[in-house]
Amino acid sequence: MEAKTERKDKKINKPPVLVDKTQKIIERIVKETGKPFMAYWNSPRGSVCHNDVVGLYEILSKVGRVDDLVLFIKSQGGTGTASLRIVHLLRDHAASVTAVIPLQCESAATMIALGADRIQMGPLAFLTAVDTSITHDLSPTDADNDRVSVSQDELARIINLWRKEFRGDKQNPYQALFQHVHPLVIGAVDRASSLSIKLCREILSYHMKDDRLASKIAMQLNSSYPAHSYPITLREAKRLGLPAEPLSTRINALLIELNELYSEMGQRALTDYDEENYHDNEILNILESGGVQVYYQTDKDMHYRKEERRWVGLNDQSSWRKNELEDGKMKSSVFHIR
Repeated sequence: MEAKTERKDKKINKPPVLVDKTQKIIERIVKETGKPFMAYWNSPRGSVCHNDVVGLYEILSKVGRVDDLVLFIKSQGGTGTASLRIVHLLRDHAASVTAVIPLQCESAATMIALGADRIQMGPLAFLTAVDTSITHDLSPTDADNDRVSVSQDELARIINLWRKEFRGDKQNPYQALFQHVHPLVIGAVDRASSLSIKLCREILSYHMKDDRLASKIAMQLNSSYPAHSYPITLREAKRLGLPAEPLSTRINALLIELNELYSEMGQRALTDYDEENYHDNEILNILESGGVQVYYQTDKDMHYRKEERRWVGLNDQSSWRKNELEDGKMKSSVFHIR
């Protein structure tokens, strides 16, 4: 009883919401570029997801239909099918899209960048390969008993290495592999890899008329790199055939400054109760344009179940929130997405 009372009285750590400061930087970017601007930012624990599409629609509804939209992307990836929906929505509202990338734009975020007519990259910017990895209900588990992701490239390399090193061995390599990776997982990964190539082609087709070049880029991004996280810098992006060009020094500096504010908003906001319980209040995804900001904030207790060797969420009040300019003031509200 005493422990529960102590937890109830404990102050919950909450991250700052710096919309007043971020809006000022966005105003400067719009003035510098002369074009409408939108930010799409994920924290390290956030990801590209389907709910982002609804948040993006809310932002674009305020922006309206424009000739050219400047899109800031910073993300470590997520769901490729969500990337296609995001690109479709962007192209529905903007005749032309310029992706501005000062930092990482990985995996599914690279797919979003593929949908832009121009990809402007700063000195710290990089794209990555988009070979698909999935976390299946039958995936292997790690030391924390969490399901791990499995990629087509990893599986193919295991099989190729087996055949190279054990040429005289008549044992089927899949027999050994099945002891660690369920056959249904292997089938699901193969299907997901085909989907990834299809998604890249479809996204590129929004602005690229050369089907052969689009197919070549899609195949290279899915199978030509030795690691999923291989950094594709500006020089490599040009070699691939992407419409990549250097980002202006002044815009890059403003985007780095904006990223610092988003990083402050997206800092870890944990409140420890004891070794088996804590509260998580972290902001994961932020979407913003002039006069409106939408973000997703975790708000739940986490409990460690010893018998299952995993963390589970309790009392989950996580939600999307919106800050919108009304009558000269920013008003906050819960933004309902299900």
